[in-house]
Amino acid sequence: MIDTPYKATVKWAGDDLFIGTPPSGHALTIDMKGDRQAAYSPLEMLLVSVAACTAGDVISILEKKRQKVTAYNVQVWGTRVDDHPRKFTAFHVHHIVQGRSVSEKAVADAVKLSDEKYCSVAATVRPTATITTSYEVIESGD
Repeated sequence: MIDTPYKATVKWAGDDLFIGTPPSGHALTIDMKGDRQAAYSPLEMLLVSVAACTAGDVISILEKKRQKVTAYNVQVWGTRVDDHPRKFTAFHVHHIVQGRSVSEKAVADAVKLSDEKYCSVAATVRPTATITTSYEVIESGD
């Protein structure tokens, strides 16, 4: 267990805007007016967090396997219920790996390891939402 809990603060800035400061100290604006879209909403941050967490795991694993990745993107879709609190019930994470002679098995293994063992964000949301994954490998001449 981590001895020191993570601490973030959220400060109201008026007009349904907040300034969030996570443990790193890098502040970000949060917009609670869904139709304005002046900044991230909390739900958008959750989607990005799911994608970023697994992306960091997968690229690290692929680099350790000496795969020649030239581009890598992760797309994530979330499904929410209609009734409040309109929580996410499912996420689908799609990995797009581009490179030279990248092994499909290496990608599949990396995605599986991230999904089942390493991604702490996925582990946090999984008790209340299902997570499915897919991937594609694109050969690149770069």
